[in-house]
Parts: sequence; C-alpha cells; structure tokens
Amino acid sequence: MSSRRGIVVDVLLVIATSVIGAISAAAVVVPGAIPRPVFITAVIGLAIVAFGSVIARLATRPDHLKAMQSHQILEIADRSLVHLRRGLDQETAGAVCRLALEQSEAAAVAITDTDTVLGFAGLGEDHHEVGGPILTRATREAIETNEHRVLATREEIGCPKEGCLLRAAIVVPLEVRDEPVGTLKFYYTTPRLLNETQVTMVDGLAKLLSTQLELSELERQTQLACRMELKALQAQINPHFLFNTINTIAMLIRTEPMKARELLREFARFYRRMLENNEGLVPLRDELDYTRSYLTFERARFGERLRLEEKIPDDMLDVVVPAFILQPLVENCVQHGILTEGPLDISIEGSRDGRIAILVVADNGAGIRSEDLPRVLLPGFGKGLGIALKNIDDRLKGYFGAGSGLLVESVEGIGTAVTLTLVLPEE
Repeated sequence: MSSRRGIVVDVLLVIATSVIGAISAAAVVVPGAIPRPVFITAVIGLAIVAFGSVIARLATRPDHLKAMQSHQILEIADRSLVHLRRGLDQETAGAVCRLALEQSEAAAVAITDTDTVLGFAGLGEDHHEVGGPILTRATREAIETNEHRVLATREEIGCPKEGCLLRAAIVVPLEVRDEPVGTLKFYYTTPRLLNETQVTMVDGLAKLLSTQLELSELERQTQLACRMELKALQAQINPHFLFNTINTIAMLIRTEPMKARELLREFARFYRRMLENNEGLVPLRDELDYTRSYLTFERARFGERLRLEEKIPDDMLDVVVPAFILQPLVENCVQHGILTEGPLDISIEGSRDGRIAILVVADNGAGIRSEDLPRVLLPGFGKGLGIALKNIDDRLKGYFGAGSGLLVESVEGIGTAVTLTLVLPEE
C-alpha cells in the first residue's frame, strides 16, 4: 500500500513539474510571451515542487511509515501499561480503548473478553453497549481460530443499529499463554482505510497488549503464591514453642499467678494475630511489636539470658513489609543460637538509602557450621522451627522483585546475621 502511495505522489509531481516547466520554457524561448508575474510564479512554483517532492518522498518511504506506525503502537502500549497491570476488566478496557482511539486513525476502538464487550470508545459509543454480549460473528471467529479478521462491510460488522456509521473493522485476538482471552477491534467509517498499514498496526498493538496482560497474570500469580507462602507459615506453628510456653504459664500459675494471667492474655493475643488473615503488607512497627510479643514468652522461660536491642530509624517504622518475616528469624536465634550458659544478645537494625531498605537480625549465639551454611536457603533445611528461611526469601522476592531477598552470614561459635533487602516501590 505504501508503494502505491509513492507511485501516486510521483505521478502528481511529474504533472505539476511538467506544467510549470512548460510555462518557464515558453517565457525563455519567446520573451514577452508570458507575463513577468506568471514567470516569477512559475519559478517559485518549481522551487516549491522541488522542496515538496523531497518531503513527499520522505513521507511515503516504507521505513518512515514503519517508524510512525511503531511510534503509535509503543505510545499506546506504554500509556496502557498502568491500566492493564490490574488485568482486563471494564474499567481498564475502557481506558485502553480511549488511548488507542486518540493515537490512531480509527473511528472507534473496542475490547472484548471471550463473551462480553468490555470497553468501547468513539463513533457509535451511544449504542455499542459495554457489558453486552459480542454481536459480531467475525469476533467470535477470531477468538475460536485465534486469527485476525478484516471486515469490509456493515453486514460483516453486524451492528443492529440502523444508520450506524461504522462500515469496516479489524479484529485481532488478545492472548495469554497462547490462548485467546478476548479481542482488540478497530472500527472505520469506510473500507478504504482497511490498508496494510492499519492491519499491521492493530496486529502489533494486540501483541503488545497481550504481553502486558500476560505479565499482569504472572504478577497476580506471584502475589497469590506469596499469600500461600504466608498461609504455610501460619499453619506451621512451632509445637515446641507452644508446649514450652504453656508449661511456663502452668508453672507460673503456682508461683506468680498475676504474671501467669498476663502471659496467658498476651499469648491469646499473639496467636490470634498469627492466625489472622494478614495476606498483604504490614507496617514495620507492627512486625516489630509482634516480635517483641513473642520474646515476652521466651523471656518467661530464659529470664535475663535473652536480651534484645533495636536500632530502627523512625522514618522506617511506616515502611510496609510482608507480614511475619522478623519473628521467625528471632525465633531462629532463640532455638538455634542460645548456649547452655551465658546470655544471648539479639539485635534488629534497620537502615534505608532511597528505595533500598535493609533489616538485619543478628545474634551472638552458637552460629551455623560452615558446611551447613550454603544449604540454609534450601527448602526444608533446619529442625524444630519448621519454617525454612527459603520461605521468607521467596516472599521478599515475590513482593519486592529483583534485588530483594535474604542473606545469611554466620561463624560457628560467634553468631549469625540475617540480612533482609527490600527494593521498595517508587513513591
């Protein structure tokens, strides 16, 4: 189609140049035969035609058209990303339709799922109802065959509204994992606009939108996996901690009944929170409070042998973190770090540099054997606690992405430090 346009432009330029050239030649061969103003106009016309020919050729070059087409596609895809990250629904589909309409030559743009019109913008918006069933047979065929359709008549479009001005359309499937999940439809008022350029542009845009939908689905699955990881953590309540705490409270009932009552009340609050549906992110201050609550029961057993030091800047207390990530690490310190004699010092330190937040849970306990250290992040490593460090590492990466995660450093007989890195989202 672009080559045809180039031929048409060339023919028009030849005709215009020939006419103006004939006038100029006549003025030169027969002086006075052509009025001077006409001669001057002809000369100026030649200059304009020469300049215009350069612009016209540039405008009709295939690579220029491809560049313009690519720019249109990328512009729409880039601006639609913020919407499609939430998935495909009526709100996001409507927003993408409006963006595509603004950036294209289409008279209207629509997006469907496999059964319903999710979004429509442009000419005919008054009667092409969002939320209604797909009416166009070709749209269903595009979904069934996973191939695009070009509709060149009003009958093929199948709009039941008399007088609808939409006379042509391009229908391209939207895919997730190679399976059609809907369609992208560009409508036109005349089939003359159904050219190769338009078909290629709609097809390319549909592929980019499909990629965005697939990434959205992947992100949703990642979040779901994070929630399932948390469910697994909550389900794996350490029975040793449970029995030890109950035994401690039972002994205190005889010796210090008031303290036993306070511990029992705190114990109920602690486990209620553990079993709560904290599937998302919580402020760091809440996670610290939960960790302190846990140490209340361990101190009831070990007394002053357990010491905790916190160094968290105030500006980090409102940073949101995955629920239930600090307490298991502190429990690891107690379960695997405490020695037969002497105190166990546990520290929780935090720092932040822009979007990078660092939390370090460290102790001066027994440490980890050098031969075991490379395996600490493997699923199932460790005993007693029943909660693998790998679980916490996976959730950090799932919520915060590349660059986030957990690092374990330890020297046997000296102690262990676990560093949590969080790449926070842009504010």
